[in-house]
Amino acid sequence: MIRIDTTLSRDSRTLLYDINNICEIYYVWVEDKMDMLLMIENLSGVGGYLALFMSVFICTATVFFVMPDTVIIFTAGHVGDPLLVGLVAGIASTIGELTTYFIGKGGEYVMKKHSKEGERYDHAQKLLLKHGFWAIPIFSLTPLPMDVIGLAAGVVRYDLKKFLLGVLIGKVPRCLILSYSGYLGLQVVISSFGF
Repeated sequence: MIRIDTTLSRDSRTLLYDINNICEIYYVWVEDKMDMLLMIENLSGVGGYLALFMSVFICTATVFFVMPDTVIIFTAGHVGDPLLVGLVAGIASTIGELTTYFIGKGGEYVMKKHSKEGERYDHAQKLLLKHGFWAIPIFSLTPLPMDVIGLAAGVVRYDLKKFLLGVLIGKVPRCLILSYSGYLGLQVVISSFGF
């Protein structure tokens, strides 16, 4: 547990405690990520897709750490039905992005003043205000830092329904591309090397 400065406001301390709890969950998850991948390996039943959903959700719900959702979706696409994997992962990823939105909505001061990402955050907020809705699907679809746009959307109190729609428009195609890439790409590798 980190020691939190007591001179911060109550809301800031609560946010930092929540972030600390998320970090602790992250470390537990990292220790068990191999177990999670083994559960995903058999996507024949509901349990496998539920494990996929939870894995992708956790990966996208983390704000300050990069999590390997790309690898999980790519691998799961090879093992399971790539269409179903892409849709499940896209929905889980969309829901996971709500974390950054709500952190931005509740913690503007902490994010702006105490974040190492301050300049990127300010730039993302300007992009969101300038380009509006379409900045969200573009950041969701590409490797651009979606967390920063989510934080900015929360701070400017961007409409939650529009935010979710924009994330869904970007995340589902991204996850489908990754899933089908895993399905087709790993088949080529396996057949080429005779595994």
